[in-house]
Amino acid sequence: MKTTKGNALRSVVGPALLAALILGVTGCGSPEAFKVSEACGTEFDPELIGRLIPKGDSLKSDDTFSEPKQFRCEFAVDGQDRVGLRGDVVEPFVKPLEVKESVMLRLGNPASADIGDGATIADHGGMALKACTYNGEKMQYVLSIDGVEDPKDIEERRRILGDFLRSQLPVAMEAEGCRP
Repeated sequence: MKTTKGNALRSVVGPALLAALILGVTGCGSPEAFKVSEACGTEFDPELIGRLIPKGDSLKSDDTFSEPKQFRCEFAVDGQDRVGLRGDVVEPFVKPLEVKESVMLRLGNPASADIGDGATIADHGGMALKACTYNGEKMQYVLSIDGVEDPKDIEERRRILGDFLRSQLPVAMEAEGCRP
């Protein structure tokens, strides 16, 4: 087969164009999403939590306020607190979705979601709960996240929040010793 000048040009331009498109999609110089697989003593799905934390140069997690039955993890980007994650083991008669209704309203446009035994997803956070056994007693575990501003597209953010709560709820329960 004979190589022509046009074929040679296509073999060089094609990969160069593909590389330019990939660079354009990734932001060309903007910070990449953080890949967080563990923070505050808990494992995370790095794809999901990383998409909910703003991009920046540095990420720190702090669990200073965590104690048994009350997991707390704050994510700071470039020195500013951004996203908070909380887990609580609560009595079975407590109705967290009702108790925290005003918080969910503050987070914007809360709506019920089919996660665990009940959930609410808002524009800037969410909450999910599931019945469990903690130290031999029937309890429930409540996982909430707030301060979420990314991604900028609210529908996409709400979808990722739901996916995050759905995947993180059993992981957080297991880490806290609250068995389904």
